[in-house]
Amino acid sequence: MYKLVTIEDVVRIPPTLFNKPLKESALKILKEQYEGLIDKDLGLILLVRDVKEIKDGKILPGDGASYHKVIFEALIFKPEVQEVIEGDITGITEFGAFVNLGPMEGLIHISQITDDYFSFDKKAERLIGRDTKKSLKKKDIVRARVVTVSLKRDSPKIGLTMRQPYLGKLEWIEQEKKKEGK
Repeated sequence: MYKLVTIEDVVRIPPTLFNKPLKESALKILKEQYEGLIDKDLGLILLVRDVKEIKDGKILPGDGASYHKVIFEALIFKPEVQEVIEGDITGITEFGAFVNLGPMEGLIHISQITDDYFSFDKKAERLIGRDTKKSLKKKDIVRARVVTVSLKRDSPKIGLTMRQPYLGKLEWIEQEKKKEGK
């Protein structure tokens, strides 16, 4: 999920930053441009950590800024399909439960909770299983598997499932282990 990556790009240093060290100016601009950006290949860029290399710049006619090739290090968050995550439930709706994955949220669709049929109890803000009477509510901690990832800039979506052994609300997993004698 979290990775340190090296990125190569060109950074535009405006004349207002010429009085500062070049590396410091480049880092400031890169932080403004990249931090919080969602890229379909990289994921969510959380932090620009360090400028590793900065080349001599070029000035274009009509533009007082200098342009420099840079190589920098960034911390990214990119959930991978089949990855197992743990997080707390942040919201319950009639169609599923939202799970905090750190910098993003994932959705466990109501059909992906267990094999039981779950319904939404609006008054108690929870999902309840028809046969098992298992329930999910805000702040419950769950273990789930990532099944879909769509990292569009406007609306990133992460789909999760708990319909496999040793996935689900942590209390359910412990109960299952006790039944199996583990």
